[in-house]
Amino acid sequence: MKKLTLLVTLVPLLGTPLLQGCATAVVGGGVTGVSVAHDRRSAGTVLDDQTIELKAMNQLAGAGDLKEHGNFNTTSYNQVVLLTGQADSGEHRDHYERLVRAIPGIKRVINEIQLAPRAGLKEQSNDVYLTSKVKVALFDIKLPDFDPSRVKVVTERGVVYLMGLLKHNEADAVVEKARFVSGVKQVVKVFEYL
Repeated sequence: MKKLTLLVTLVPLLGTPLLQGCATAVVGGGVTGVSVAHDRRSAGTVLDDQTIELKAMNQLAGAGDLKEHGNFNTTSYNQVVLLTGQADSGEHRDHYERLVRAIPGIKRVINEIQLAPRAGLKEQSNDVYLTSKVKVALFDIKLPDFDPSRVKVVTERGVVYLMGLLKHNEADAVVEKARFVSGVKQVVKVFEYL
């Protein structure tokens, strides 16, 4: 029953990135206030990460027809930026990376944009569902001081990317738990270690 309640709570929050424009900032800001209490990042860094993501969306919107050539997603955690999605060509993938790299305050960019046709609505919905399954599975990790809300989970076509500021034993436990969630094709660590 506890997992079901958690899943019902998490699923609407996971849909938040699908919103666009000002609504993203308003809803994201509300969620941030709740999560900062458990986050190992400072409140300023959390805000910086949100700003980086918004600037990346603005860069894409201002890049002419680039958005017509792919599905580009940007996730920032502790100013480490993960690019995911699909692009029609290496040229379009690299163009988006250059736009994001120009944003001030980024420590590192990890480009995982696939050269592939865009993921359809069914694949995107499956990725949102898979992300929620992984997040719920993390609540089964029993380590002292481990808080699953400190792990950012991003899923793209069944590949799960894990971000966060974790101790080595926490990261190992998170990867092990995520690997065995049904539907996960691959797990990619994008952790920073304490």
